[in-house]
Amino acid sequence: MRSDPARPPRVDERLLAALRSDLEAAAYTVDDVNDLLGPLAAAALAREQTIPAQRVTATDDSPLATLVRLLALGDPVDAADAAAALPTLGVDGARSLGLVRDEGDAVVAECDLRPHGDDTHGWWVASDLGELATRRPLRPDHVLGVGAASATLADWTVRRPVATAVDLGTGCGVQALHLSGHAREVTVTDTSRRALAYARFNAALNGQTWRVLEGDLLTPVEGERFDLVVSNPPFVITPRGADVPVFEYRDGGRAGDDVVAELVRGVGSLLRPGGVAQLLGNWEVPAGADWRDRVGEWVRGTGLDAWVVQREVQDPAQYAEVWARDGGHHNGTSEFATMYAAWLDDFASRDVEAVGFGVITLQRPTSGRSPFVDLMEAPGPVAHPMGPGVEAGLAARTLLAESSDSDLLSRRWRVADDVTEARWSRPGATDPAVIELVQGGGLRRTVRLSTAAAAYVSVADGELTADQALVAIAALLDADADSVRAEVLPVLRDAAKDGLLVL
Repeated sequence: MRSDPARPPRVDERLLAALRSDLEAAAYTVDDVNDLLGPLAAAALAREQTIPAQRVTATDDSPLATLVRLLALGDPVDAADAAAALPTLGVDGARSLGLVRDEGDAVVAECDLRPHGDDTHGWWVASDLGELATRRPLRPDHVLGVGAASATLADWTVRRPVATAVDLGTGCGVQALHLSGHAREVTVTDTSRRALAYARFNAALNGQTWRVLEGDLLTPVEGERFDLVVSNPPFVITPRGADVPVFEYRDGGRAGDDVVAELVRGVGSLLRPGGVAQLLGNWEVPAGADWRDRVGEWVRGTGLDAWVVQREVQDPAQYAEVWARDGGHHNGTSEFATMYAAWLDDFASRDVEAVGFGVITLQRPTSGRSPFVDLMEAPGPVAHPMGPGVEAGLAARTLLAESSDSDLLSRRWRVADDVTEARWSRPGATDPAVIELVQGGGLRRTVRLSTAAAAYVSVADGELTADQALVAIAALLDADADSVRAEVLPVLRDAAKDGLLVL
């Protein structure tokens, strides 16, 4: 095991073409690797647990199994087997790129290299070896590969075709690979030179050309305008002190949740009219406060539409446990205990009661209207990918923000195809006590209905305007039409914003 850190792999177009040829020939893709490993080992590897995959591939001498052992598991591989799996590049070429080094008669990976993709694209992503491969805690400048956070952001990002996009804090370039599928020009930024070296390598390996800029958050692209901004920033709330290691991939060098607040307040300067910014973040919730108050303060005065979905909440102890373990430190050690206490002390100093995590979507309006702000919670399962749902949700919220009540009532709404109705009754009761609309896709929301609202959605098939239907319902209920409109309109707006009612 080497003690000095390996350099990021280098860019050599001739050798990279040979590497691509070998990876393609071995079918080193997400689907083929999953098929090779099977569901149990594939799921374990996604959690960075390698033993099941090692058991599956131990006696398999195929090029695909060899590449999995070498590049994904970080295991030593006999040099002859590596040469057979990389016939075009060769072991010398892999060594020259910085992918492997010699270890006796074997070679061992100098970096992690795994397939990644979405429904229509396939890529390869190089990053630093994890703690299981190095058998030591991570270095401060460790460059992550595809993790849960980067996968979440990629899943939620809108994929409309755009001219220009920027990935702030790109790391090894995961978001930029996804952007390359629908953005004509892609810019990436990061403070870490090591991360940018990996980003350059991954761009070249995957046949992409990005503008690569070094700098902190918005600074490298100050004064520029983009159609789409994405960021998986170093949002982890980290105590500022010698007891807690600083990892570049997770620590933005600010106190508390200031790195996310700074991005939210400043990213509007990069957006063209109609432009969208999407980022992940943590936010502190002081004792007795509501998370919406804190995040709402960030978006107030930006002039941007804001749609924030809180996906998870942890108390300070839960948060400390997650991040004290991160980087290779384990419960039961003095280092873990010291870091755990440092997190608890840090949160206590600001009277933090909880930490929220979620997805922040911001949009610059194309007109002079007042921005909409929607701060909501969606802790349960959602559709995958969520990008189409976010795109539709932005369009719906924009329509609602630009429409008066009269405008909405004049439209012919219908219940979306993925929506069903649930009715709940007490045993023996004739009428339901609760009626709900249940969404099958998107955020999988449930909207509770009053009697009048339930009557409306039962006839919302796109034939009648909402006003025509509500006037008829008022007559059936022997109620005042204006009262029925006032009762149903908030439900209509709530259901329409997330696609339970559509046009």
